[in-house]
Amino acid sequence: MKVVLSIKPEFAEKIFNGTKKYEFRKSIFKNQEIKTVIVYASSPVQRVIGEFEIDEIINCGLDDLWNTTHQFSGISKQFFDKYFAQKEQGYAIKIKKVKRYKHPKCLKSEFNLLPPQSFAYC
Repeated sequence: MKVVLSIKPEFAEKIFNGTKKYEFRKSIFKNQEIKTVIVYASSPVQRVIGEFEIDEIINCGLDDLWNTTHQFSGISKQFFDKYFAQKEQGYAIKIKKVKRYKHPKCLKSEFNLLPPQSFAYC
């Protein structure tokens, strides 16, 4: 089973160029069998641009999460703190292997999904 994540285009680009090796989430999918993430680049791109395999999912306190991931976070500490404001813990999906599609795909016509707020199973 796969999951679709909505990711801002600037961060999606960093995933596919290798400078962002962790995708951060306030909450995570419950299905432990998810091994692949389909990347939906949100507005203004609004296309599925590729996918990546999950190496592991890290869940811990925010200080430990930042210390573990900051080198390949693809974001600033300020952005991290703002994103996780009011949270005590967070999730980081460690990216193992990326595959960028040669031709971006339409989420509705190819996956029969609407853009997810956070994630959607497919």
